[in-house]
Amino acid sequence: MFPNFPSLLIVLIAFFFCFQTSESQNLLPRGSSLSVEDNTGVLTSPDKTFSCGFYGLGGNAYLFSIWFTHSRDRTVVWTANRDRPVNGQGSRASLRRNGAMVITDVDGRVIWMTNTTSTGADRAELLDTGNLVLKDRHGKILWQSFDFPTDTLLPNQVFRKSTKLISGVGNGTYASGYFSLYFDNDNVLRLMYDGPEISSVYWPDPDLNVFQNGRTNYNSSRIAVFDDFGSFSSSDELKFSAIDMGFGIKRRLTMDYDGNLRLYSLNNVTGLWMISWQALMRTCKVHGVCGKNGICTYKPEPKCSCPPGYEATEPGDWSKGCKPKFNRTALSSLTDVKFIKVPKVDFYGFDLNFSEHVSKEACMKLCLDDFRCSGFSYRLTGERVCFTKSELFNGYKAPNFPGDMYLKLPVTVEALEPAILNGTNPACQSNKSDILVGSPSMYYRNTKRVKWSYFYWFALAIGAIEVLFIVSGWWLLFRRQGIPSSLEDGYRALSSQFRRFSYAELKKATNSFKEELGKGGSGAVYKGVLADERAVAVKRLGDLHQGEEVFWAEVSTIGKIYHMNLVRMWGFCTEGIHRLLVYEYVENQSLDKHLFSSYFLRWKERFKVALGTAKGLAYLHHECLEWVIHCDVKPENILLDSEFEPKIADFGLAKLSQRGSNSSQFSQIRGTKGYMAPEWASNLPITSKVDVFSYGVVILEMLKGIRLSNWVVEDSEGQEAELTGFIREVKEKILCGEEARIEEIMDPRLKGHFNKNQAATLFRIGISCVDEDRNKRPTMDSVVQTLLGCEAESEVPVERN
Repeated sequence: MFPNFPSLLIVLIAFFFCFQTSESQNLLPRGSSLSVEDNTGVLTSPDKTFSCGFYGLGGNAYLFSIWFTHSRDRTVVWTANRDRPVNGQGSRASLRRNGAMVITDVDGRVIWMTNTTSTGADRAELLDTGNLVLKDRHGKILWQSFDFPTDTLLPNQVFRKSTKLISGVGNGTYASGYFSLYFDNDNVLRLMYDGPEISSVYWPDPDLNVFQNGRTNYNSSRIAVFDDFGSFSSSDELKFSAIDMGFGIKRRLTMDYDGNLRLYSLNNVTGLWMISWQALMRTCKVHGVCGKNGICTYKPEPKCSCPPGYEATEPGDWSKGCKPKFNRTALSSLTDVKFIKVPKVDFYGFDLNFSEHVSKEACMKLCLDDFRCSGFSYRLTGERVCFTKSELFNGYKAPNFPGDMYLKLPVTVEALEPAILNGTNPACQSNKSDILVGSPSMYYRNTKRVKWSYFYWFALAIGAIEVLFIVSGWWLLFRRQGIPSSLEDGYRALSSQFRRFSYAELKKATNSFKEELGKGGSGAVYKGVLADERAVAVKRLGDLHQGEEVFWAEVSTIGKIYHMNLVRMWGFCTEGIHRLLVYEYVENQSLDKHLFSSYFLRWKERFKVALGTAKGLAYLHHECLEWVIHCDVKPENILLDSEFEPKIADFGLAKLSQRGSNSSQFSQIRGTKGYMAPEWASNLPITSKVDVFSYGVVILEMLKGIRLSNWVVEDSEGQEAELTGFIREVKEKILCGEEARIEEIMDPRLKGHFNKNQAATLFRIGISCVDEDRNKRPTMDSVVQTLLGCEAESEVPVERN
């Protein structure tokens, strides 16, 4: 009946494709406009990645925005009128005859416009980069949205000293929030909370100076950009990369409404975003995230709560913080007050007084005698430090905070300490389904609009028939041709992220495990090259006493961890009896090759290794989303990149530790003889202090330049570990005041070229780390702070006698 049906179908499909193409446009000529009521009033980039038009907030409010077309929630990356939404009827975005692009509300009022009236813009164009540009008739760009970002930076969008990324407020709106990314007047890229009452910089760490934070303020160009590969670089030497770095992945860098700066990668299959980097791993470090008087704590996700004597100002909106249940003004004149202890809590800033070497009672008296004082923070460790506070901002609770907060309250106020436990996640604020903001004219409803409903239903029916023809034609044309190359390219991009590899894939990448890089107790490591030409190190694990599900759960969590001093894990393989881990390849091999062979490591590099390794372990123990005990810290597992920056490797034996738990249960002893803490043999609970012990051994080996895990004959009394003898020698010559003899116990290959103060500091750290009593060992956080204090000292040769 239809002998030429396939040919006819192809013609019809081509017709409908042409019809679709005519509806899609990326140009708006001068004199034209986009209407909020017109369903076709949208600009689309040539590659269909971005769309530009009126974006509905719910109710009758609309923003003129640019968004990712294929993300599941149509993620907005730029907005012209974020603080002034327009009506859903009669509002327009027009490129006027005078060259200005203008957004007008239903009553004709100008809500937003560009400054291009004198230059004569000929057309507006949405580019594949997501940049909306106004061009003259010669193609010269006169204005571009890239110069006026809102909360998001796109690849190759230059960030300058005159621009800011300003967060939204959440709750389903896009209005300007309180958090921003900007270049400060000292040329450093910073994050700041700029609230109704205070302004406070919280990133990079305000307790450290520019250089301690790994930045520089010498370059005044104030410029930053991240590229299509997923690498970010700034003039203040801030550098980071997406965990899935590589070409072909859509990304965005967004100043989120919770105050954290995050880099996202789009999964083209699901349309969902994955966090591939973030500035702060611990959200409670963000200032103002819980508002005035609020406290941020982890349970294990961050939550906001009110301290004793306070209640939420506006439940569900933690930007408003907490309000006192008492008259704050009258508190200053009261004689009957009390102090409520809130353990492990601090409020950053607003110090009235700072005192060292004082008792808690003396600190309390300082607060009692000052009518401005709202409470005091007292730290027991170290110097017994007292801070009295005029205001309670930037509150957070941390299990490793070495002090407590004491709140000043009237005796009549009933305040129970458990009040702090009742919290709400600041990232789970309620979304408003009906948003009514803007001009009163916005709420005008046109009854004539109902008459158009018949046309909409008719258009919908035609569209459904069109889709049916397209699907049928697609099946007829391509059922024998396999998957299109564009889909294969998308798969390759997605598969380059952290993932599960097949055994055959890794066998091919390593050329049947031909080139061995090294071998340890947990398995051998081989060099390989993946299909996307990335060089990798593939570790074949030995017999692991855990099931596939446990192995997958632990490794997939560790794979999401990113720090510059940790080797990045690209993926894993668990197939039959095979257990393999895939890591990035690090150029300069492991530390042991440079300490115990013909290679030589200068003092500058040794100190860099000590500091970087401490930073990596501190991140694992205190900062990452899952606390991790490495269990096998040794020179073989510390790799050196091209700049001799250390990267801790081999998480094959790592153990995830539950937050709030003081120990982790292990079914077998883990680690390497000579670097294992005494508690392994004593059957004591295993904590992060086992890594501290191993780190101490590594530090002492770097100073001495030899293995300290060997056994030596000690006269006729038997054997002792070489480490034990070296510790005794260090205590005699260094810790007892004879620092002039430090060169006698240093690596002779250094020939006196080392910094004496840095070396003495490392000796003290190493000895304290290998203390048999684990409670006397320092935390890795404190080790980092100690090393940062002497990092800036220049390398000088020690004085010779």
